[in-house]
Amino acid sequence: MRTKSRLFFSAIILSFLFANSCSTANNKAEKITRPEWSKNASIYEVNIRQYTPEGTFKAFEKHLPRLKEMGIDILWLMPIHPIGEKNRKGTLGSYYSVKDYKGVNPSFGTHEDFRNLVDKIHDMGMYVIIDWVANHTAWDHPWTESNPEFYTKDESDKFISPVDDWFDVIDLNYDNKELWTEMIDALKFWVDDYNIDGYRCDVAAMVPTEFWEEARTELDKVKPVFMLAEAHEPDLHKAFDMTYGWQLKDLMNDIAAGKKNALDIVKFVEAEKEEYPSDAYRMLFSTNHDENTWNGTVFERLGDAAEVFAVLFSTLEGMPLVYSGQEAGLDKRLDFFEKDLIEWKDHKFYEIFTKLFKLKKENEALWNGNFGGEVMPIESGISESVFSFYRTKNNHTIIAVLNFSNQKQNVELKNSYINGTYISLFENDEQIFNGDDKLTLEPFSYKVYFKK
Repeated sequence: MRTKSRLFFSAIILSFLFANSCSTANNKAEKITRPEWSKNASIYEVNIRQYTPEGTFKAFEKHLPRLKEMGIDILWLMPIHPIGEKNRKGTLGSYYSVKDYKGVNPSFGTHEDFRNLVDKIHDMGMYVIIDWVANHTAWDHPWTESNPEFYTKDESDKFISPVDDWFDVIDLNYDNKELWTEMIDALKFWVDDYNIDGYRCDVAAMVPTEFWEEARTELDKVKPVFMLAEAHEPDLHKAFDMTYGWQLKDLMNDIAAGKKNALDIVKFVEAEKEEYPSDAYRMLFSTNHDENTWNGTVFERLGDAAEVFAVLFSTLEGMPLVYSGQEAGLDKRLDFFEKDLIEWKDHKFYEIFTKLFKLKKENEALWNGNFGGEVMPIESGISESVFSFYRTKNNHTIIAVLNFSNQKQNVELKNSYINGTYISLFENDEQIFNGDDKLTLEPFSYKVYFKK
């Protein structure tokens, strides 16, 4: 849930800014150790209800080989728990109105069905995290009877919603340390008994960071977990491996709407280095369940630039996210409270993501956090319409040149650091860069080159 002036500065100034910002970020210490398998991972959000006609764990299993082939490593399942009935929204209700933290939504299947799904995901060399709603529960959660002191109340001693529009849920009170114990117990349940690999934590910034630190410590005693916060606050990296890159999503929307341009991507890259620890993972995306349902499809918001933006968020520093159906060109807003089936069809996005994610696995320049290379803008290849950059790590290099305009663009790449022979990822031909190179990009097109 959630509700430069010119930048053609000299190479010396650019290098200074990046060195200085990296130094600032490096001073932000973290306490956690990330699972080794996450260093070159890509993530996929699974909407079980809308994925298949059956809307079950078993039916979703048939899609695992396709997702494995696409290069997905982490499957994030939206909440799997029983949904509250009191004050429910719509017919089926919101996944985020949780009635029982240790239960399974009977519409999705049984506990055993879920265990089988987790086992199959692991057997295929992938990992699974589940959505966790720690900030609030459904109105008919058993705690309302057994532990009413776990909840925030108004002056009349009545339960209250955390946000006015969230009338189907009630706010939990983290001033109560007994709540911490019960919530951590429930978190450990799924890791210990079902061997899941971590959590995506809903509105994580609305829960005290100290709680998340304690929860992470306790979970890591069971097994090393991967934790994703639905939040952007840098402080949360004390407990979480990854936070939301809302800033890039918003920037892409603004560029598509003509409010900003490619020069602002340089500002974004600088800000990321200044604000976040160097080893922090940032999840980059153009859509997810909230964005799709409430703000529109990628085609509504990004238009003809949806494809080039997909390449951008898959090559910048961060872990790329694909939402259910995005790889099939999902072109409708999925209903949040009713059955609304994804239309599965062949679409070029599947091949694009497959090539990008396979390259990410093999090319260290694209790895996550400080396992990967820094984004280095190529000054001569940046304009209001075009953003060009390279990333290098352990002799692995990628170059990306992206045109966000509806006009053909001639691009000059003057940078001796990219000299060498490369392979074009999408054309599969050889390209030699000598430090003074010229490219022509069609409207809303892109080039990605790599060398090992």
